[in-house]
Amino acid sequence: MREMLEGGDLDVLTGDYLAELTMLILGRDRREDAGLGYARTFLTQLRDCLRLALDRRVKIVTNAGGVNPSALATAIRAVAAEQGLSPTVALVRGDELGAGRHAYLGGFGIARAMDADIVVTGRVTDASLVVGPAVARFGWGRDDLDRLAGATVAGHVIECGTQATGGNYPFFTEIEDLAHPGFPIAEVHEDGSSVITKHPGTGGAVTVGTVTAQLVYEVQDARYLGPDVTTRLDTVSLRQEGPDRVRVDGVRGEAPPPTLKVSQTAVAGYRNEMSVVLTGLDIEAKAALFRRQFEAGLRRRPAELTWDLARLDVPDAATERQASALLTVVARDPEHKVVDRPFSNAAVEVALGSYPGFFATTPPGPAHPYGVFTAGFVPQDEPVHEVVHDDGSVSRIAPPVFRDRLDTGRARSTPTLLRVGTSRATGYDRKPEPSTRRLPLGTIVGARSGDKGGDANVGLWVRDPDAYPWLANLIVAERVRELLPETADRPIRITELPNILAVNVVIEGLLGQGVAYGARFDPQAKGLGEWLRSRHVDIPLELLEAP
Repeated sequence: MREMLEGGDLDVLTGDYLAELTMLILGRDRREDAGLGYARTFLTQLRDCLRLALDRRVKIVTNAGGVNPSALATAIRAVAAEQGLSPTVALVRGDELGAGRHAYLGGFGIARAMDADIVVTGRVTDASLVVGPAVARFGWGRDDLDRLAGATVAGHVIECGTQATGGNYPFFTEIEDLAHPGFPIAEVHEDGSSVITKHPGTGGAVTVGTVTAQLVYEVQDARYLGPDVTTRLDTVSLRQEGPDRVRVDGVRGEAPPPTLKVSQTAVAGYRNEMSVVLTGLDIEAKAALFRRQFEAGLRRRPAELTWDLARLDVPDAATERQASALLTVVARDPEHKVVDRPFSNAAVEVALGSYPGFFATTPPGPAHPYGVFTAGFVPQDEPVHEVVHDDGSVSRIAPPVFRDRLDTGRARSTPTLLRVGTSRATGYDRKPEPSTRRLPLGTIVGARSGDKGGDANVGLWVRDPDAYPWLANLIVAERVRELLPETADRPIRITELPNILAVNVVIEGLLGQGVAYGARFDPQAKGLGEWLRSRHVDIPLELLEAP
């Protein structure tokens, strides 16, 4: 926060805190203490930077309120009073629907609250943290769909902080200084276009590539559904405007859906896990022996018991680590006692009577609760979307009125720029096969992957327009299943985004019931794109810089 406030000009500083796993953690905090349920790290930074933000007249908009935004608003006022300060604080509420359900609210509540110094929300869409300030600055209405869509793209790009400035970038070796990437800034214009940049002198880089990487992150298809607008990702245009400046324009918007997305995270039971090391010869037989012994030693079989053998070993290995494989067992059950001490005992009791070379990566431990994520939908008018202003007055935010798309090109005599920073089936004919070379896909293809509930998303793109027809023809469901055998039995949806030379892949159900469920080795699919880039494919020689 201090880096953003001291590094250059800003109108608004946003903070996005609410990943699906975070909501589960904050819900647990609130159950243990009714005064908690918000992101306490935000309060720590605000304590350090509040006076600075007020002196520089930078407004702060954050969803750090989590599952208890009113408690955070109270805590902010207490911190301010300790420092002899009196900022105005507004609260956006209405996302909580009961039974652990939270609706993703839009930006118009934030816009109504922007007369305050600090705006606190619970669950809103990540992009709403930028859409709201833009609506307030430029006076946009519900019918300004293209403008809202443009701001949504800007918000989506900067929502994950340094992922837009070189962090987690597949071509990271091309960026000179990644020791501490600077945080991104969106300069939003009245027409909805924006420039993505960062403060001068900070690390990392802002390029068409870094922005593309974030643009394809955790999206479903070309129509990016939001509470205020459906953003057409297949209309986005990116252009390098200068060093560390990428212009985003051309974005078209359509009416928002009649429903709001609802997330529900809940504790589903208890989980325990351990990994044992299998070294040298007879790996498969060693794994089979331990599995038989372990399952026989369980007093009661858990509701779920899964095994995974990771063959990391190589023949005639030069080191013991290279000669070893990992066998992992995971147990889940509604009852704590089933997967607690009995699980640990089943492993300990065979430690001296199992396969040769037996040892575990860590000692057996206690069971822990695990959560599941469930997505749903409610009508737009079901949440009571309200703003509680600093003086205690309350404004009700009406839901959108659904009608056909309207022209949004009218001129306005309003400010023209808003700087927002954040501290967080193919359509190409097949040609005769050219001469090729078998190389990793990532030789010329970038990727970024992540999670949406139980689904995994992989966005792929190329930087050479001549390579796009090849990529679009290559990435079909059958080839994805071939390159990623783990996806063989999963529904796969593929969307082409030729305007940014990208193809988006969604693999349904790969992550089970969400990150807190821990269905796989990489529970959020963060490394899935890099695995895909490492797989070998036939690349036309004409697309390679050095055939």
